[in-house]
Amino acid sequence: MSPDNLQAQHRFIIRQRLRMMVNQYEVHSVAPDGSEGGLLAFAQQKRLAFKEQVTIYTDDSKQYPLLGFKARQRLDLGATYDVTDHAGNPIGLFRKDFAQSLLRSTWHVEQPGLPPATGQERSLPVALLRRFVDSLSWLPYHFDFMAGGQPVFSVDRKWGLRDRYNVEIQHPQIDRRLVIAMAVGLDALQSR
Repeated sequence: MSPDNLQAQHRFIIRQRLRMMVNQYEVHSVAPDGSEGGLLAFAQQKRLAFKEQVTIYTDDSKQYPLLGFKARQRLDLGATYDVTDHAGNPIGLFRKDFAQSLLRSTWHVEQPGLPPATGQERSLPVALLRRFVDSLSWLPYHFDFMAGGQPVFSVDRKWGLRDRYNVEIQHPQIDRRLVIAMAVGLDALQSR
């Protein structure tokens, strides 16, 4: 898919594939009837890496990288992740706010030319249950990313055996690649 066609998308569905040694994610468009559309991107993350890095490809053949994100530091609870295009050019960054995330997970997303966006778990009760009752860590979580009081995008985790997310984009100028990176990062990095 061309960058212009990707940028025209306002909704995505992200599904995790179940694999033993890697986390894999499929990013799909959303059809007009709300069902899952065609594959837009495919992400893969090695588990137990000392320095987190995820490459997102145009499809599951993994021949053509679309973008990637990589931690600046090793094993940092509030790490910053740089998001780059296929050629290594910067797109933006995201980082976890460790202090605020003690009670309710909070992430910051930055893209040059746009105000920073902050995403936080929508429900404080669900956030607290997930943290303090181990048997409820599977509860779905939802993030709303805002900048200057205005919605930028949201990520809603759905019930199911495999992780599945609905992504809604409200801000027309935010780079869809940055949104995809953050949405994949929410699943791949959330428990860290």
